[in-house]
Amino acid sequence: MESTNPNSIFAEYQKLIGQFKLPGIDVSAVLEARRKDVEAIAQANTTVLAGVQLLAQKQSEILRSTLTELQSLAIRAAQSGQSAAKAGEVVQQALHKALVDMQELADTACKAQSDSMAVVTKRVAEHVEELKAALQPKT
Repeated sequence: MESTNPNSIFAEYQKLIGQFKLPGIDVSAVLEARRKDVEAIAQANTTVLAGVQLLAQKQSEILRSTLTELQSLAIRAAQSGQSAAKAGEVVQQALHKALVDMQELADTACKAQSDSMAVVTKRVAEHVEELKAALQPKT
């Protein structure tokens, strides 16, 4: 499947709209702002995707680690004839570790969301400045 270059699309739009004379409107500035909007959305999506991938990877690692630990616990308990109290203590430790791991997952999800929002917030601030500049009377 062939990918389309966004810059070439914007260049085509700029040529097309440039044929029409719109008094008081800087068409190239408007199109450039829209191009930057699309780039910001693409960057935010890339950031979110990376965060989701990291989150899935960490979940997989936690699941694998927990299952391995529980399997090892069951084997040790069976071999040593551990008391129920000792087995309960080990299970409690495993649960505590799982909770710590879940907090790490939550922190990773928050960071991914924060990073993607930072990209969008930055673009919104730029957009406001571009609008201010566009609305200034031409001298």
